[in-house]
Amino acid sequence: MATKKADAGEKEENAIENKIEEKNQSKVILFFGNSLTAGMGLDPNEAFPALIQDKIDSLQLSYKVVNAGLSGETTASGKNRLGWVLNADIEVFVLELGANDGLRGISLEETRGNLQEIIDVVQQKNPNTTIILAGMQIPPNMGQDYTSGFKDIFPDLAKKNNIGLIPFLLEDVAGDPELNQPDGIHPTAEGQKIIANNIWPIIAKIITE
Repeated sequence: MATKKADAGEKEENAIENKIEEKNQSKVILFFGNSLTAGMGLDPNEAFPALIQDKIDSLQLSYKVVNAGLSGETTASGKNRLGWVLNADIEVFVLELGANDGLRGISLEETRGNLQEIIDVVQQKNPNTTIILAGMQIPPNMGQDYTSGFKDIFPDLAKKNNIGLIPFLLEDVAGDPELNQPDGIHPTAEGQKIIANNIWPIIAKIITE
């Protein structure tokens, strides 16, 4: 079982590396995240990174989106797979991790520290890469202190590191049964469209300056 999982992970890595190599004629926008970015339960073309690519193409801009979302990813596992994702030049790095940490009750200090390490590695690899951090919120199951502390991680890190911030990735989508799949966590295709529309102004400002 472990071997199969390792093989699957290796195939995923190779697939993303190939995507980056294919796009080396254009500037790369890389979405590094979990199942929300990957578009779990949907066709990849319905996930918000693909919808961002559609918006870019409509403006005939020379940017190509790479969806490096991986279902089940935590900030710790994301940190561990970061190295090979950064093998190519990346113009914009959108960091969408933390939701799985919050749902599992991982300590706020660990989540904050892992996100900071990811930001540090990206900046060290290429100081010219623009980083955007996707803010996340979680249901109050873990208690009010944990919930509010979790929410604060993202604006705090954005301010500390002087990087871009998506205030809440799932704004107008989270908690709406019509916009989420039966699990209540992963957006439907319509929900993904709202996410793309929410974050597009932040992306557009960077790539059209």
